Amino acid sequence: MSKCNCNCDFLKKIKLKNFKNINKNTIFIAIAVIAIVITGVLIFAKNNTNFTFPRLFGKSSNQIGKDVVDYINNNQLSSTPAGLVSVSSTSGVIKVKIKIGEQEFDSYATKDGKLLFPQAFEMIPAEEIKSADDTNSAPTTVTKNDSPMLEAYVVSRCPYGLQMQRAMADAIKNIPELSKYIKARYIGSVSGNTITAMHGEAEAKENLRQICIREEQPTKYWNYVSCDMKAGDSIGCEKSTGIDSAKLSACISDPSRGVAYAKVDFDLSDNNNVQGSPTLILNGTTISESGYGGRSSDGVKSMVCAGFNSEASFCSTELNKTTAAFSFSATYASASGNTNDASCN
Repeated sequence: MSKCNCNCDFLKKIKLKNFKNINKNTIFIAIAVIAIVITGVLIFAKNNTNFTFPRLFGKSSNQIGKDVVDYINNNQLSSTPAGLVSVSSTSGVIKVKIKIGEQEFDSYATKDGKLLFPQAFEMIPAEEIKSADDTNSAPTTVTKNDSPMLEAYVVSRCPYGLQMQRAMADAIKNIPELSKYIKARYIGSVSGNTITAMHGEAEAKENLRQICIREEQPTKYWNYVSCDMKAGDSIGCEKSTGIDSAKLSACISDPSRGVAYAKVDFDLSDNNNVQGSPTLILNGTTISESGYGGRSSDGVKSMVCAGFNSEASFCSTELNKTTAAFSFSATYASASGNTNDASCN
């Protein structure tokens, strides 16, 4: 028994001593290996700008951005192909900036690339929302007359300008008489015999096209705009709505016609201190649509009716109170079309 106990104690001491030695050696070796690996990764990342650390554990941010664009295009979520502009990380998610037509939009995806959020809403404290509502909900006092005029200053490729035009077009479709009291005007400037717009040359050309149709083929203006806002197919809509193409082309190419019409809009925009698309002016007073029902066809009707000395009979007609879709959309409303205050500046 004593021999066994002696051997056992001896073996325990040997194992403990070896264990302690191995522990120390392992720690030193592990630290050295980790340092070498980290240094190598940092050097590689510095020399390879496309490298991102998430690749060690899953998809990179850039790959998630490409997946978002592929998903939008492959599932026909947009009638116009989407393109990737940039990718960044924010608030625990991947922010993916995409371009559809001439417009850019922010979408968001989870970092594992499994969930896509086409739109994000900033969670503003309730007291701030209430303060904003108190400021914007009360209708502005306007001068009334027997023939009110509601002017909407827009640009043709602003998602929110399109939203306002969509609400106006739907109101006119249901109450044609409203067309006498509503006018879309455009924001921009003239340089020589060329007009410019906030979103570039393509938008400037479409602004001029719409201005020429409004001035020289007014009965076809709202039909054309209603078609164009679906997918931005200007040429197709020109044909389908019966626009006189020769007359339109002559207006666009003749500075004494197209550019002259545009300059009237731009001068009025400057005089009214218009800052963004859309901006609404009723009987010469800038108003906020949020005080009249928002960007809906019923909201448009309510704004016009607020400008009458004595309300017209159509003012009692209830129109669609759903907020119109913003940007290009084949339908009047969409799940993401519920913003009433955003604008292009």
